[in-house]
Amino acid sequence: MDRHAKKRLRDYIGEHLDVSSTRLTDDEATFLGHFLDEYDETHKGRTETRTRSSVGWSSDGKYTYRETFTDTFTDEVGIRQDYEYQDDDGQRRTSMNVITNARGILNWFRDRT
Repeated sequence: MDRHAKKRLRDYIGEHLDVSSTRLTDDEATFLGHFLDEYDETHKGRTETRTRSSVGWSSDGKYTYRETFTDTFTDEVGIRQDYEYQDDDGQRRTSMNVITNARGILNWFRDRT
């Protein structure tokens, strides 16, 4: 890809995602360009939920816990990540993060392939 085409593509990506301090390879820039082109039809509103349960040990003995990870593609280009932890002692924690930067989007897809 010549540098003018890459600059135009990076500018297009920058209209929707934070690209500051992000170096993109040609393949990464092309992937993000396609991702943005298809966002409304393919991704927007889609939700993925993963749950896992396990056993842990503490000074009080054995306990079981469940973690739930929910990823939702938001109305504006981005991915909202919700996390919930709950154990059999009644402990519960939640957190939320929204990915709106180019590197974060690339890492999200990389982690799932």
